[in-house]
Amino acid sequence: MYTLKILTVTASVIAFLSTGKISDNRCSSKANDREVMESNISAEPQISVSKDNKIQVALLLDTSNSMDGLIDQAKSRLWNIVNTLTTLKYNGKAPQVEIALYEYGNDGLSDENFIRQVTPLTQDLDLVSEKLFALKTNGGNEYCGAVIRDASINLKWDGNEKSMKLIYIAGNEPFDQGRINYKETVPQAKKKNIYTNTIFCGGRDEGIQSNWQNGAVLGDGKFFNIDSDQKVIYIETPYDVKISQYNSQLNDTYISYGSRGSEMKNKQAIQDVNAESVSSSNAVERAVSKSKKNAYKNDHWDLVDRVEKDKSYISSVKEEELPSELRGKSKAEITKIVAQKSSDREKIQKEIEVLAKKRQEFIDVETKKRGNSESDDFGKAIEKSIAEIAKRNGYSF
Repeated sequence: MYTLKILTVTASVIAFLSTGKISDNRCSSKANDREVMESNISAEPQISVSKDNKIQVALLLDTSNSMDGLIDQAKSRLWNIVNTLTTLKYNGKAPQVEIALYEYGNDGLSDENFIRQVTPLTQDLDLVSEKLFALKTNGGNEYCGAVIRDASINLKWDGNEKSMKLIYIAGNEPFDQGRINYKETVPQAKKKNIYTNTIFCGGRDEGIQSNWQNGAVLGDGKFFNIDSDQKVIYIETPYDVKISQYNSQLNDTYISYGSRGSEMKNKQAIQDVNAESVSSSNAVERAVSKSKKNAYKNDHWDLVDRVEKDKSYISSVKEEELPSELRGKSKAEITKIVAQKSSDREKIQKEIEVLAKKRQEFIDVETKKRGNSESDDFGKAIEKSIAEIAKRNGYSF
């Protein structure tokens, strides 16, 4: 039996729901925060981001009637999964992380095989979060072979042999349903060096008998079974509040640009609220993810990320594409402001990383105290498989 925690809705969440704006009175003035931040930052150097290879993960979720618990677990574990992926290194560098999302088994989908690509492989993790929180379950037929084929063919998988490409498919019906045979599509995916991992929502013996284990064997991946109705258990730490405070400061370093820039920045705030609506610990996991340069990138709407990608962009940006606070300023003034925001962000991200490391050490100790009393959930299954497959492919934590 698991004891459920009653989640406290913070003032910032209430403020957002009522006004559409995020407020956080926990933080002191920006000037004071900056002084504290600069005095606390560890001398530990940041890991450089690899431009050569990627870690790509496609999440294939059954959204048929009985899978509300699975979707809830995915919402609860998205940022934990991202943080696990960002700890991987290849030759000392952190590969870029991309996530894709599919749903299948929902008879509300127009596709004849009841499948839908919800997001492509992307570093726009706010988009992934937004679409994940919008998923609805409905009765349908679950065709695992068809959704694996679609994901392996239609996603933009990296051609570099050093890149690690993973499919995670989760559901609770026999793996061999439908006209498209998983015994063909899973090996075809493996030919592209895409590993297929299966997560059966039910008893282990049933998962084996209904071919979920066989799907993982053919895909050179891992097979897990989980109780999809189990509530995710969180371990609160002494570092959570401070990380949340830094998250508010981190948001202040983003400068929207382009026709949808303000909309996308607002989406960032909404996904903060979505994460916190699950639990305060989940919100902290998201804040940690936002400190990871190899995963959380927003150059399509954030001027700081765009300039990091294209140093000359400010010289060509049109005035109407800038936010109101930058309009009327010279290119030199804009360059200086962006550089300051970039410097602030790097310091905040580094401070979060330092605290995140201490936080994880605390969680590891507490987890060890509890022993094996907690069974796997969606996120834990993925975490375990990543560790093994990564080691096989020359990655280290």
